[in-house]
Amino acid sequence: MKAEEINFDGLIGPTHHFGGHAYGNLASMEGQKRISNPKKAALQGLKKMKMLHDLGVPQGILPPHRRPSMRTLRSLGFSGSEAQIIESVAKKDPRLLYAVYSASSMWAANSATVSPSVDTSDGRLHLTVASLLSHFHRSIEAQETFELFQALFADPKLFKVHPPLPCGDEGAANHTRFCSEYGQEGTHLFVYSQSVFDRSSHTYPFRQTKEAQQAIVRKHGLNQERAFYMRQNSHLIERGVFHNDLIAVGNQNLFLYHEKAFTEPLPPLSIETIRVTENQLTIKQALQSYFFNSQLVSLPDKTPLLIAPKECASLDLNWLNLNIKYVDLSESLQNGGGPACLRLRVVMNTQEKEALGSTLLFSEALYTQLVEWVKLHYREQLTLADLHDPKLLTEVDEALDALTQI
Repeated sequence: MKAEEINFDGLIGPTHHFGGHAYGNLASMEGQKRISNPKKAALQGLKKMKMLHDLGVPQGILPPHRRPSMRTLRSLGFSGSEAQIIESVAKKDPRLLYAVYSASSMWAANSATVSPSVDTSDGRLHLTVASLLSHFHRSIEAQETFELFQALFADPKLFKVHPPLPCGDEGAANHTRFCSEYGQEGTHLFVYSQSVFDRSSHTYPFRQTKEAQQAIVRKHGLNQERAFYMRQNSHLIERGVFHNDLIAVGNQNLFLYHEKAFTEPLPPLSIETIRVTENQLTIKQALQSYFFNSQLVSLPDKTPLLIAPKECASLDLNWLNLNIKYVDLSESLQNGGGPACLRLRVVMNTQEKEALGSTLLFSEALYTQLVEWVKLHYREQLTLADLHDPKLLTEVDEALDALTQI
């Protein structure tokens, strides 16, 4: 089957701020209360998309969620006009206000786990929306993502969108699909941090459960013999490696991982591996640079390419026999997400791509429109105090109304 992998990036929303919401994500925690630049953040994200598009790597765009999440505040008992609710929450619980203003849906790698139709028993492309139960500000994304994906992947003959699972699931950040060609049946590596029945004490949240990944394999109809599960090194979670995509990255038949990533040897995957030692790159360096959160992509000539944060340019990477391009995502990194966090990989055949429509697929014309949209509607500075002003809500709605026209 002819198929291609499309990187769907989350468009960074106009309420991008540094709220320090993600406990266990060191960059997020350290960045708390800094002054953010939403305009710069969104333009950086768009520039990365354009880089991949120009390289011949298929690129898509997912719209941001509306923030603040008024449905969440109303479900918690707040009432009145939206402006009245904002003012009330700002007085009674500012932390709640900052959380419902979070633009974290931009990290699309956490939106879902995807299985291409060539791998599933019913021949449809399956997506299970991530529950994101470990953090309040992310858990409120799940229902909106489910509704969004039902609208985008709407043809029931081609797509099946599953609702969030009742256990901890952080999406594609902990899943890697290996294959020789995108249109051939793949092998799936799922990395989990704990079982739902574990009772071990730990400082930071252990986000991904094995039971969620096993459920995805069953619900998507994957070949059980081509699904493997590995446990993440719990000591690394305590050091800030909150997802597998901070310590490993793979694409097609290549897997790049740190020697301390897992508690057991790799299963027999029949792939090429690059095992990075502590002498080559320390855990501290990996976390500070977000090296493993690079995007590993295949160019049209099938050459692998690593799209790495510019923070990696100062590392000694002479031991790595890979082509590298660097990208500036400083606003996203300061909030705890690198290049790989921003994208959801979806392998699609021609029929599925045509059913999706062209409005979500990157083009030069769309890029120009979105850049102008960002420049017109986004602020250059956003502080936590700015979130108390109901006028920001009006600005956001005007921006999103304009986006729907695009």
